[in-house]
Amino acid sequence: MDIILFTIVTLVAIGVLSAFILYFVAQKFKVYEDPRIDDVAEALPGANCGGCGFAGCRNFAEATVKADDFSTLFCPVGGNPTMTAVAQILGKTAEAKESPIAVVRCAGSFEQRPRTSIYDGAPACAIIHALYTGNTDCPYGCLGCGDCVTACAFDALKMDAATGLPVVTDTTCTGCGACVRACPRGIIELRRREKKYRRIFVSCVNKDKGGIARKYCSTACIGCGKCAKVCAFEAVRIENFLAYIDANACKMCRKCPPECPTGSICEMNFPVKKAAAAVEKEETSVAS
Repeated sequence: MDIILFTIVTLVAIGVLSAFILYFVAQKFKVYEDPRIDDVAEALPGANCGGCGFAGCRNFAEATVKADDFSTLFCPVGGNPTMTAVAQILGKTAEAKESPIAVVRCAGSFEQRPRTSIYDGAPACAIIHALYTGNTDCPYGCLGCGDCVTACAFDALKMDAATGLPVVTDTTCTGCGACVRACPRGIIELRRREKKYRRIFVSCVNKDKGGIARKYCSTACIGCGKCAKVCAFEAVRIENFLAYIDANACKMCRKCPPECPTGSICEMNFPVKKAAAAVEKEETSVAS
């Protein structure tokens, strides 16, 4: 009987001692977490897309709580309404920003790029890119397997069966950048979201010389520089035989697209230009 009692007392003493040790260890190494992090996390969309530059919404919430201001922080999925809500929780102000929009910088459709081989492996752009140049021999163009479509969590991308190229749905694109990271060729870019989703960009990333680029694709940029010459705002630059239009400097004057001999400059969602003769006729009728 004494042995049983001694055993019980010993176990109780060990348990109490362990509890005290665990308590003091927990107090010594406890990590304080601001309760506002939970409030901010609840106000976020919860997409965990990484478009904000953080691993997930929880990480973004922690960053906003610790930040002195929101100048470098923005949730592209939630946009300004979400950032305003976060700012109210933290007692700060959030500057209104516009989330970017994805553009596909490749116009090499089936008509523009002749197929020179048939790929019969796993349908993934990343795999094809690792194996060879693709079934058109263009080492820069879209591979057409839709890795970007798979990566998009907002159903903002789809593959066009007629062209074999991905198409961005302007109204649903959040500018999270998942498609940019998924494309092994780097042909998808996030650009500034303009009024009525209008944008002008060079839909080619081929850095080969003009003759070689045209051999792969009839609509490839040849780096002739005509677009840069007519730009009055220095928004066009030529590097590595390739033209690039800076969205921040471009004023949408639309002078460069007609100058491109290969049609590689893409202008989207603009009204159709009137023919010169029709414009002249209209001006004459107004004058008379």
